Amino acid sequence: MSRTSNRTNGDIIRDFLSVADLLEEPALAQLYAYLAREGESTVQELMDALDLAQGTAYTYVNRLVDAGVIETTSEDQPRRYTAHEIDLTVTAADGTREYTITPALIDAVGRRTTDDDIDTYIDRHGIAGLATALTYAVDRELGEITHRLMAQDLDISPLAAEIILQALRPVVLEHFDVEASGASVADIEGVDEDVVDDA
Repeated sequence: MSRTSNRTNGDIIRDFLSVADLLEEPALAQLYAYLAREGESTVQELMDALDLAQGTAYTYVNRLVDAGVIETTSEDQPRRYTAHEIDLTVTAADGTREYTITPALIDAVGRRTTDDDIDTYIDRHGIAGLATALTYAVDRELGEITHRLMAQDLDISPLAAEIILQALRPVVLEHFDVEASGASVADIEGVDEDVVDDA
């Protein structure tokens, strides 16, 4: 579902509305992210992996099929489903910031139901803030930035920066081709003491 120059405004708006559902409902984001990672799954596999009731799983799958972000790959029973690639760039209302909605961002949003640190960060900084933090998390894994530089750039405490970088690390390792650097596997106890001193 990449946005390209030959798409009509109607297509782009429909894509955005479809993706907006994923960003507003973590359970849908979690299901989409699972399909994006696994490639193909049946409803039963989704139920088992995500601990969903049968009715809930079918409701979610049907909503995502109707939204056009997943599709049926076979008509045979049991049906198999796969996720469409999402790559949609959004500009903030004031025009100052742009962020791209990708499967990695949707995965991060889906984790807010099981990760209090991601949930708190979204509550405080919104989805755009999470998208920005995800970019920093990738750079952190590449050894190009520290939590202190992120904190300075975003005007947040070093503690808040370290917490969200640690929370997003599994997302980065799942979705990006990065080699783990020593920067993010440091002794957590020592990192916390440094961060608290700066907070």
